[in-house]
Amino acid sequence: MEGQTQILIVLVLYLSFLIGFGVYQGRKAKSGKDFAIAGRQLPGWIAALSERATGESAWALLGLPGFAYAAGLSAIWVAVGCVAGIIVAWTVFAGRLRREAEKYDATTFIDYIARRHSDAEKWIRILGSVTVVFFFFFYVGAQFLGGGKTLSTLFGVDPKIGMLITAVIILPYTVLGGLKSVAYTDTVQAIVMILTLTIAPIVGLVYIANHPDVFAHSVSSALEMSGPEYSTILGGLVGGAAFVFVIAEFSWFFGYLGGMPQLSIRFMAIKDEKNAKLARNVGVSWTILAYIGALLIGWIGIAIFGPTGLEDQEAVMPSVMLKLFPPFLAAIFITGAIAAMLSTADSLLILSATELSENLLKPFVYKDDFDPKRSLKLSRITTVALGVIALVTAYLVPSKLIYTIVGYTWAGIGDTFSVIVIMTLFWKRFHGRAVPPTIVTGLLFTIFWISSGLEKVVSARLMTFIVTAVVAVIATYALKPKEAAATA
Repeated sequence: MEGQTQILIVLVLYLSFLIGFGVYQGRKAKSGKDFAIAGRQLPGWIAALSERATGESAWALLGLPGFAYAAGLSAIWVAVGCVAGIIVAWTVFAGRLRREAEKYDATTFIDYIARRHSDAEKWIRILGSVTVVFFFFFYVGAQFLGGGKTLSTLFGVDPKIGMLITAVIILPYTVLGGLKSVAYTDTVQAIVMILTLTIAPIVGLVYIANHPDVFAHSVSSALEMSGPEYSTILGGLVGGAAFVFVIAEFSWFFGYLGGMPQLSIRFMAIKDEKNAKLARNVGVSWTILAYIGALLIGWIGIAIFGPTGLEDQEAVMPSVMLKLFPPFLAAIFITGAIAAMLSTADSLLILSATELSENLLKPFVYKDDFDPKRSLKLSRITTVALGVIALVTAYLVPSKLIYTIVGYTWAGIGDTFSVIVIMTLFWKRFHGRAVPPTIVTGLLFTIFWISSGLEKVVSARLMTFIVTAVVAVIATYALKPKEAAATA
């Protein structure tokens, strides 16, 4: 009970600080561009830490340590795929997307693609924005569900009340400040996350080496004692099964290649070239340290509790924290994990709202040019509306359906738009009329592949990328661009 009380105190203080800090930063938003893309004035280190907090959130603190606890050494493959994708994103795509956003004066991810391919601008805006808003709308609902379940587990509150509390925490600073508020609050969360993922493994290694009542006194001996499925890099698999396993885990790589809008918008919002280089260095360094730390926390969990000592594998991080640290310090790290979940929800909400308001409402509902204040007002109203609808959806729609739809996102959006971004940046022949069929193909193929059960044979994250790329190439040659609007 004492530990629970300390966690509650820390959580209230931490979240109160986040809301206040976000509202303060949000007062500086004066236009729709400020709201959607922070006026393209984000310092490099803010952009990098915000992108990392959004990209990882609860995955780095709960999901990956849990997977490492359950899978042992073979968990390294998903880490390799993610880290490789993130490094390529920062070193190859970040600077280019920043320059492109500046060149075309783009305010959102889809706005950039539409302006870049003006020969099919209308259909790109409609298909792209509707697709992103639909999937991310359910994604926001899933974060509300996750917040409700987490608060219920920790404090015994009704999950529905927990969802409402999660929404009340997120909406004020998101509505007031848009991307700038979200970026700065995410930065705080990224700092707490990296402290957790660097300090805890060091303390954990010392702990297991010096405590007699643990399962094993080192990570290597813990994996060895747990059996070949834990101690081998292929999880005890051989032949074709091992190959499929490696490909499936590594395939997370493809979604990072510029195709996840909530990450790419951070690249586009960086202030200038100097800050872009700083952001690249911060983003890559944070990623390498974080993934090593997350894996080690899971493996240290095996050393402390044994491979079957925890009923819920994703409870390994908080369980390890409570073993290693005094309750108050453990509460700070555990609270960081809860808050990290919010960094995904606020980013998805702001992205969905700005894509809807900037690409659909403003160009197609209102024909006149917006002044900055009117644009900002529309963005805020759209954010409130989407937040409320997402919360109601989380209450009414079965959680299984919500998580099923979210499960399509990485392949259906990440891989599809990665193909479009890659070809836009690196293939001069690629043109706008090839973009709509590429979007439609990526989404329909993902739904077919996962629904048919073929996901169990070969990952949709790999197959969607391949199929979408093939269709993009065919469409580029089969459909001729409009000469007057053809891209350079």
